[in-house]
Amino acid sequence: MAEANKRNIPIKLGDFSVIDTEFSSIRERFDSEMRKMEEEMAKFRHELMNREANFFESTSSTTNSALPSRVPKQQNYVSDISSPLIQDEGDSKVLKLRFDVSQYAPEEIVVKTVDQKLLVHAKHEEKSDTKSVYREYNREFLLPKGVNPESIRSSLSKDGVLTVDAPLPALTAGETLIPIAHK
Repeated sequence: MAEANKRNIPIKLGDFSVIDTEFSSIRERFDSEMRKMEEEMAKFRHELMNREANFFESTSSTTNSALPSRVPKQQNYVSDISSPLIQDEGDSKVLKLRFDVSQYAPEEIVVKTVDQKLLVHAKHEEKSDTKSVYREYNREFLLPKGVNPESIRSSLSKDGVLTVDAPLPALTAGETLIPIAHK
């Protein structure tokens, strides 16, 4: 690996708890998600029942050659995809990764990038006359195209949760407006 593509990311120690900040309203969020899921399931059941009714109508009244025209068009769900790893921060998006490194001291944790990969490594060794303890933690995450390694930040909460924030580049629509010449 080329040395020029490696970059260590400093870890900012914080006097905050991810558990306090992230999970304070977990019951409300859970109930909200359950309601959404129940609504989606009811909608799905309704669509399924309608499709089955349409299927049986079309097969009983016509031949199978008419069936393909009755198959509903598949909806495009790509626009509805959301990831819990990506969060909005103002008008930009940030990839937010969390790692449980509570079994390691801050000086035992290293966060760095190598090419387009984020590497989190922690190593703990303890030796005494009666026992030896060795723990190692390795996580590798392929960063999205266009993420600037210089803009990645990390912080370590007092309860041992390492948070790595990587601002995502703005996505261009790939759309170009072409003027219409009027004669």
